[in-house]
Amino acid sequence: MASDALHRFVSLCRYLQDPCHVARFQQLCGVRGTFSKKPAEAGESDEELGVNGACVGQCQGDPAASGDSAHGLSDQRLRKSLKAAENVEQDECSAAFLNGPSGRDTERDSKGTVKPLRRNSLTGDVGQEFIIENKFLFYLFTIGTELGNEMFFIVFFPFLMWNVDPYVSRQLIVVWAWVLFLGQSTKDLVRWTRPASPPVVKVEVFYNTEYSMPSTHAMSGTALPFCLFLLTCSRWQYPFMFGLSIALFWSVLVCISRIYMGMHSVLEVIAGFLYSVLILVVLQPMLHDIDAFYLSHSYAPLVVLLLHVGFSLVAFSLDSWSTSRGDTAQALATAAGAALASRLNHQLGLQPDPPEEALPLTLPLIDGALLTRSIMRLLVGVAVLLAVRAAMKVVAIPLACKIFGVPSDDVRKARQHAHVELAYRFMVYGTVAYCCVFLVPLLFGFLGLS
Repeated sequence: MASDALHRFVSLCRYLQDPCHVARFQQLCGVRGTFSKKPAEAGESDEELGVNGACVGQCQGDPAASGDSAHGLSDQRLRKSLKAAENVEQDECSAAFLNGPSGRDTERDSKGTVKPLRRNSLTGDVGQEFIIENKFLFYLFTIGTELGNEMFFIVFFPFLMWNVDPYVSRQLIVVWAWVLFLGQSTKDLVRWTRPASPPVVKVEVFYNTEYSMPSTHAMSGTALPFCLFLLTCSRWQYPFMFGLSIALFWSVLVCISRIYMGMHSVLEVIAGFLYSVLILVVLQPMLHDIDAFYLSHSYAPLVVLLLHVGFSLVAFSLDSWSTSRGDTAQALATAAGAALASRLNHQLGLQPDPPEEALPLTLPLIDGALLTRSIMRLLVGVAVLLAVRAAMKVVAIPLACKIFGVPSDDVRKARQHAHVELAYRFMVYGTVAYCCVFLVPLLFGFLGLS
C-alpha cells in the first residue's frame, strides 16, 4: 500500500515537472516561440538540444535525468538518455510550439517579435525572440516576476522602514534572508535544470543558468506577503480579509509569473510555495526573540557577522560558481547590515518602537501632506541608496581582488572566485543596508522629512 502511494506520488511529480505544461500555459497566455525547427531535425549537437541542461530528458519530467545532465553526461550517454525519453507526447508538444497552434509558421511580420528584457547575468546571453499576443498578461506577469528581483527589494524594504513600521521591516528582512539562503542552497543540492526550450519559450533569461528546484521567486513571493500579513494583522488596525487577500494575490501572481516566464515547471513552483510555508511556520514564532537579541544582547554583533558570513561560505561551497551563490550572499549581507544598524539605532534611541500598550496602531489619515512627505522620503532615500551601491561597486571589486591576489582586469572572471564574490557582496549590500537603516533616517531629520 505504501509503495503504491509512493509510486503515485513519484508519477505525479514527474507529470508536474513536464515542461510541456509550461509551454501549454504560455500558449494559453499568448506567448509564441520563434523556433524554426526541431533540434534533432536540424542536426544540432547534444549541447544545443536544451537550455541549461538536457532538453528531452527533463521534458519528460525526470528529475534524475535533469540532475545527471547538469553534471555533464558523456555524449554517448546523453544520446541514449535522449533517445529513451522520446515519445509521442513530446513530439506533439514540441510540434505545437515550433509551428504554432495550427501547425503553420509563426507570423512574425503581423505580430512583431520581442526579446527578454534583460540578458543572462552569468553568460550575457540575450535570449531568443518570441511573440507576445496578450500585452496585458505580459506586463502583469512581468510585474509579478519583478516582485522577486533586486530593484523591488531595494524599494520595498526601505519603504517599510521609513514610512510604515521599522519593527515589521526588520523582521521581514530576517525572513527574506533565510528563505533565500535555504532556497538557493537547496537548488545547488538538488541540481535540477530549467525547463527545456523548446518547447518552453524563455521569456526571461536572467536566471536561466541557475538550477531551478525549488523556485526561490515562489518562496520569497510567498514568505514575504504572508509574513507581512502575520506581523501586521495584530499590530495594525485594518480589515483582516483585506490583508489576507493582498497576501494571497501577491503570492499567486509571483508563482504563476515564473511559469509564464518559462523559468520553472509547475512542480518547482508548488515546491517553492510549500517550502516557504514550512520555513515560515518554523521561523515566525521566533522572530520577536531574534529581533530582541539583535537589538540588545552584548554578543549580537559578533553572532550576526559569524552567522551570516558562515552561512554564505556554506552556500558558496555547494556548487560551482553561479548567480545563486551571489544572491544568497547578497541577502545575508543585507540582513547583517540591517541588524547591525538597527542595534545602533536602538542604542542611540533612534526610531524607537511604540510601546505595547499603544498597540494596535491605527492607520493614519492619508492626506496630501503625508503622501508628499512619504514620496519625498522614498525618492531621496532610494536615490541615496542607489548612489551608495554604485560607489561601493566601483570600490569593492578592485579592493577584494587586491586583498585576495586575484587579477581584476576581467570583472566577471574575478567574481567567480568565491572569496572575491563574497567580499564584494558584503561590502556593497551590507553598506547599502546599513545606510538604509541608520544613515538615511538621519538625513531625513536634517532635511525635515522625518
